[in-house]
Amino acid sequence: MNQPLVLGIESSCDETGVGIVRGATLLANTVSSSMDEHVRFGGVIPEIASRAHLDAMVPTLREALDTAGVTLEDVDALAVTSGPGLAGALMVGVCAAKALAVATGKPLFAINHLVAHVGVGLLDGGVYGGELPEDLGALLVSGGHTEILRVSNIASDVELLGSTIDDAAGEAYDKVARLLGLGYPGGPAIDRLAREGDPRAFRFPRGLTQPKYMGSAEAPGPHRYDWSFSGLKTAVARCVEQHEAAGRPVPVADIAASFQEAVVDVVTSKAVLACREQGIRNLLLGGGVAANSRLRELTASRCAEAGISLAVPPFSLCTDNGAMVAALAARVIMDGGSPSDLAFAPDSSLPVTTVSV
Repeated sequence: MNQPLVLGIESSCDETGVGIVRGATLLANTVSSSMDEHVRFGGVIPEIASRAHLDAMVPTLREALDTAGVTLEDVDALAVTSGPGLAGALMVGVCAAKALAVATGKPLFAINHLVAHVGVGLLDGGVYGGELPEDLGALLVSGGHTEILRVSNIASDVELLGSTIDDAAGEAYDKVARLLGLGYPGGPAIDRLAREGDPRAFRFPRGLTQPKYMGSAEAPGPHRYDWSFSGLKTAVARCVEQHEAAGRPVPVADIAASFQEAVVDVVTSKAVLACREQGIRNLLLGGGVAANSRLRELTASRCAEAGISLAVPPFSLCTDNGAMVAALAARVIMDGGSPSDLAFAPDSSLPVTTVSV
């Protein structure tokens, strides 16, 4: 199957995504988000997200098929995110995909959500024009994940080099935004406000950068390429409390700018370090937090200094979507991968080394 027509379904968090690709050509990328339903809670509520997926799945599917100008009968294969993600949300997408597979007789591929974020680089007109480069690394920064990967073969050989050991960067943004009274989602609000503040006003901690965690290139420490944001969140909380206890106005813009600088400083420095030491010359920045202006700016600057080629997909393909699931499945198919057994179950902690189930 040279250029398979693949329909991909994504439901790992609060976006219901259906994408359709033909080989590496994007035909449709339809997304329905339930973000507005979570705003008053200050974060994603799994039960609300799952119910929203149920409501949105069929309309989103129909819109994607109409946009692509194809029918289910035309589709060669189906794909769905099987993990990682919220268990209930994953279950909605997996059940929908299995129902379609049984009804149509089409093969179904259960796809890893994180590797799919790298899969958008496969799309024509995207960052790599249909073929991923060798020695590729991926820095994925989102509400649920912060990871650095080595991608030797996106269909079969992906290695986790480092990850957060607690909060993801996006989670830290949401929690700090709540502390500062900025609401949800926190990332865009802090990014906007940080432009008005002084990023050097407060020296917030950069987690896991002490020598005992870093070690050296010859004798790496236990967390050389890992991140931790829980201590940073606590430091911001203490800063706010101290100002309030002293009866002083909380310098919200300065705290936002200093917090953001702490996040992007440690994320980019460790990612570039991993690339340099692991011989990675090409880096893809993906995930919803890739929309952050300071993260993009500092990643580009440090990659240029290190001689690393940086690629950032369009924002519509950085956030969770079905097109990335379909793109990765199409490559798995073209590489001779086998469809998934319909007995597979969603796995909320699916390791990144498992590209397809």
